[in-house]
Amino acid sequence: MLPKITNLTEEELQGWLAENNIKPFRAKQLYQWIYHHKVTDWEQMTNLAKSFRQKLAQSFSLERLTIVNHVTAPDGTIKFLQKLDDGRHIETVVLRHGDHDTVCISTQVGCAMNCQFCLTATMGLIRHLTPSEIVEQVLNASTFLPEGRKVRNIVYMGMGEPFHNYDNTMKSLTILLNENGMNYSWRRITVSTSGLVPEIRKFGQEKVAKANLAISLNGVTQEARKKLMPISKRYSLEELIDSCKDFPVEARKRITFEYILLEGVTDSIESAKKLVSLLHGVKSKVNLIPFNEHPDLAFKTPSDAKIKQFQQYLLDHGILATMRVSRGRGITAACGQLAVKETKKNESKKTS
Repeated sequence: MLPKITNLTEEELQGWLAENNIKPFRAKQLYQWIYHHKVTDWEQMTNLAKSFRQKLAQSFSLERLTIVNHVTAPDGTIKFLQKLDDGRHIETVVLRHGDHDTVCISTQVGCAMNCQFCLTATMGLIRHLTPSEIVEQVLNASTFLPEGRKVRNIVYMGMGEPFHNYDNTMKSLTILLNENGMNYSWRRITVSTSGLVPEIRKFGQEKVAKANLAISLNGVTQEARKKLMPISKRYSLEELIDSCKDFPVEARKRITFEYILLEGVTDSIESAKKLVSLLHGVKSKVNLIPFNEHPDLAFKTPSDAKIKQFQQYLLDHGILATMRVSRGRGITAACGQLAVKETKKNESKKTS
């Protein structure tokens, strides 16, 4: 099987060209064809010599992840299932927002973090995604958009923990941000983590692979967070908040703290008070996420009144608190609902 050309940064592509006595400026042309024009056939690269196209076809695969199927919710949210080269599957979601679109991409098949409110956790970790498998989700998302419309925002909030697959996540960011390709601004990309402290600190020092940072918080004390998010046993809530205080945040930017509201667990005013205290000194905003119920998970969604009361308390005490509008619940495409039944079945057969 040929290696994927979408696994290469422009610099790596220039290195391959040099090894083959081909001028390095061809890397820019290739990036433009692959990521700007989004071609899927070498013969479509009309300004490249036929001999060069043949050399590329013999050296690299230009095929993308296979879209197996897709479903569309009444609110316009699209969830699509993709098959990887090894036969495993991942899910990606396109969110429609009136005048723009956001793609929610995955970084792993499954997840090892075992967050108690997340359906992906029921899969366990199967494997990391390669940079090409991450980037190609963005390319595939564009096939669902009307002519002339493009994905405006990218969020690393799908299946998996991006910082558990740190190197491949950073390489995918380098590719997405490349000005000769899709040319995304880092301000339009957000990477969410459950709280891997060393990687948060490392991410803060990145010069090229930059993006906004979001923290999946969901607990306001060490004990409460540990029950919901086992990662807190390794990196305490205090260590996590300290890393956020040290994180370099540019002017007019904030770290987003994602906070899931679970009935009787995280939705009390007492929790809201502790959240205000916890975030003191952190340049932050809170994104409140009412829990998206699923038969396989025991938690419930708080009442609308309880949710609004929680948000109002934060606002009244100087915390910028937004409410995430849940999209795609009817097709299990909402936050915390991504899981691939095909993969779970296949893996259980392998291990039985």
